[in-house]
Amino acid sequence: MKEFYISDDGIRLHSKLDMPQGWNEGDKCPLAIIIHGFTGHMEETHIKAVAKTFNELGIASLRVEMYGHGGSDGAFRNHNLFKWLNEAMTVTDYAKQLDFVTDLYICGHSQGGLTTVMLAGMKPDDFRAALPLSPAVHIEKGAKEGNMLGSVFDPLHIPEELEVSGRKLSGNYIRAAQMLDIGGAIDRFTKPVLIVHGDEDEAIPVSSSAEAAERYNDCRLVVIKGDDHCYNYHLEEVLEAIREFIRSLTIQ
Repeated sequence: MKEFYISDDGIRLHSKLDMPQGWNEGDKCPLAIIIHGFTGHMEETHIKAVAKTFNELGIASLRVEMYGHGGSDGAFRNHNLFKWLNEAMTVTDYAKQLDFVTDLYICGHSQGGLTTVMLAGMKPDDFRAALPLSPAVHIEKGAKEGNMLGSVFDPLHIPEELEVSGRKLSGNYIRAAQMLDIGGAIDRFTKPVLIVHGDEDEAIPVSSSAEAAERYNDCRLVVIKGDDHCYNYHLEEVLEAIREFIRSLTIQ
């Protein structure tokens, strides 16, 4: 494991790179970028398990903590999806120049899943496949309608600060989210996609993933019965869905 920072115009993004089992210096292999969710970090159980699964499949994993989260620079209050998307493009450009990388995959959970959806649409030529896990694709709608994770506000007159999930957040988070075009991003990525979502997700309705999957050109939706947002009950089923998806790509 290599621990380091990726710089995005002076903002340090805490990162960890894990190589696949049996990898030797000079070998080539694919790499998966893995992004955590809102209030999350790279050491969460489900994030680490996903990274390990990629490694077992012969794919390097690059876990990155985004602005205002984990060990990266920036205050949580001031993060927004525009910052995350710009950083995700920087991380992608960093990964592309690594001399061992053959193909790139993008995978993220929750807000990281939304980032995955957007990034795949923004840079479709860079990724072989996208794997949004419980993607927070409802954020655009919530921001435009004035209801974000239980915080109600006037979408035409956004306050300078609001409380979301017990955390203070700048109104700029809502302003940025209102300008997203998730549907457009989905339409631009025509390569294979895997969406995984628990049917008892307390934070994001599984119906939002079903709608996204229906819109994608080539998408497999796996619904984990009896599981919540962070897969605290059936994580192994999530990992098996990833294994099956990646293996289906490698035999094509």
